[in-house]
Amino acid sequence: MSSSMSVPRLVIAAPSSGSGKTTVATGLMAAFAARGLAVSPHKVGPDYIDPGYHALATGRVGRNLDAYLCGAELVGPLFLHGARGCDLAVVEGVMGMFDGAAGEGELASTAHVAKLLRAPVVLVVDASSQSRSVAALVHGFASWDPEVRVGGVILNKVASDRHEELLRDALDSAGVPVLGVLRRVAQVDTPSRHLGLVPVAERRAEAVEAVSAMAAQVLEGCDLEGLLALARGAGALSCAAWDAAEVLGATAPRPPLRLEGPRPQTPDGLGNAAPGSPVRVAIAGGPAFTFSYAEHAELLTAAGAEVVPFDPLCDEQLPDGTRGLVIGGGFPEVYAAELSANESLRKAVTALAESGAPVAAECAGLLYLCRELDGQPMCGVLDASARMSEGLTLGYRDAVAVSDSVLAAAGTRMRGHEFHRTVVEPGAGAAPAWGVRAPARRVEGFVQQGVHASYLHTHWASEPGVARRFVERCRTS
Repeated sequence: MSSSMSVPRLVIAAPSSGSGKTTVATGLMAAFAARGLAVSPHKVGPDYIDPGYHALATGRVGRNLDAYLCGAELVGPLFLHGARGCDLAVVEGVMGMFDGAAGEGELASTAHVAKLLRAPVVLVVDASSQSRSVAALVHGFASWDPEVRVGGVILNKVASDRHEELLRDALDSAGVPVLGVLRRVAQVDTPSRHLGLVPVAERRAEAVEAVSAMAAQVLEGCDLEGLLALARGAGALSCAAWDAAEVLGATAPRPPLRLEGPRPQTPDGLGNAAPGSPVRVAIAGGPAFTFSYAEHAELLTAAGAEVVPFDPLCDEQLPDGTRGLVIGGGFPEVYAAELSANESLRKAVTALAESGAPVAAECAGLLYLCRELDGQPMCGVLDASARMSEGLTLGYRDAVAVSDSVLAAAGTRMRGHEFHRTVVEPGAGAAPAWGVRAPARRVEGFVQQGVHASYLHTHWASEPGVARRFVERCRTS
C-alpha cells in the first residue's frame, strides 16, 4: 500500500451554521458527478444526516471525518479509505470554520480537519445582509490561522445583480477569489425537524429533487473549472489508507467473555458457529434507523460477520440465522406507532436478546429496546421507559466502559457523541454501559446478558477490537 497518496480535494466551510454549506457541498458533489467524475463525499463531525444527501449526490457512501471520535491520526487514513479510486473528494465542514469540540480548542473543527488533510478551503458566505463588510469577514477568516488555506469564496443568498457587483468589488481587495455566486432558491431548502434535516431515507423522492436543485444552482452559479483546479492543488498525504482487515489484524485479541444465559443450537450442535464460517449479524435500517457509520459494517465483515440489513418498520422477523444484532441511531420517536405495531419483530428481538446473543444498541436502538416509547409498547428488553423531552442533549462525551460487555472490557476508554431530545428512565441499569467523564461525571446505559444499550454514538474505527469482540461473542453465544 502506498504511504503517500494524493486525491484532489476541497473542504467546504462557512463562518457559521446556516450559511449554506450543505447546499453548496451537496450541489458540488452532484454537479461534478454529473460530469462523470467519481466523487468521494465526506462530512466533518459526527452528523449522520448530511452524508445521506451526499450519497444521493454521488452514488457513493457518505463518510464522516471526526478528529474527536476517532483521533486526529485517523482523519487522513479514513479519508483515503473513502476516496480510493476517486477523481475528487468534497468535504463538507461543520458549524463555523473554527468551531470544534467545546473546550478543546480547534479539535474536530473544520479548520482542524482541513489542516490534517492539507486541503484548500472554500468559504461559503451568507451575503444576504451585507455588502462591503463581506471583505472584512473573508479577510478575517482567511488570515486567522496561516496554516488554513482559504482558496476561494462562494457567495450565497445574493439578492440581485447589483448586490453581486457590490460584493465582488469589495472582495477585490481581500485577495480571495470569488468562485461562485448563488441566488436564494426556495426549492433547494430541505425540511428540518427536532434534530435537523429530515434524512434521505424518509423522503427519497423529495430528496432527489432537492439534490437536483442544488446541483442546478451550483452549475449555474459556480466556477467548476476553478474549483477543480483548486482541488487539484492539494498535495499528497503522507499516510496510508485505513483498511478494516489490516487494523483488525494489528489489534491484539480480547480475552473471551463469560457466557450467560441459554445458547441456541448452531451448526456444530454445541452452541458455537462452525469454525471459519461467517456469523450473521443483522443491522437495523430503513426510515426509523438511518444513523450508521459505514466503517462499522466494514469492521464487522472483516471480523468474520455476514452483515445483513433489515427494516424494523416492515420486516416481521429478523433475517434467518441472525446471531447478533446492531441497532444504531435514527428517529424511532417519529415511527413509534409503526414500530410498536410490528409486534412479531419486537418479539423476535426480545427472544434474541433473552437467548444471550449480542445486541448493540445506540440511542434510537436504546429507545427501541425499552418497555415503551411515548406510551407505545417497544421490545421490553430493558426495564426502562422512554419519552420525548423539551430539552436537547448534544455534545461530545469522554467515556469509560463500566461493565464488561459484548463491545468492550471494563475500563476501555472511548469517545462518543450524544444528540437526542428524549429521556430514558432510569438512565442506567444495574450494570451501566458507560461512565461519562465529561462534561459531567455520571453513569448511563445498560449491560445485561449480551445487550449493550446506550445513548452514546461511538465510532468503532477508534477501537476496532469492538467489532472483533462482538463477532467472537456471536460465535460463542
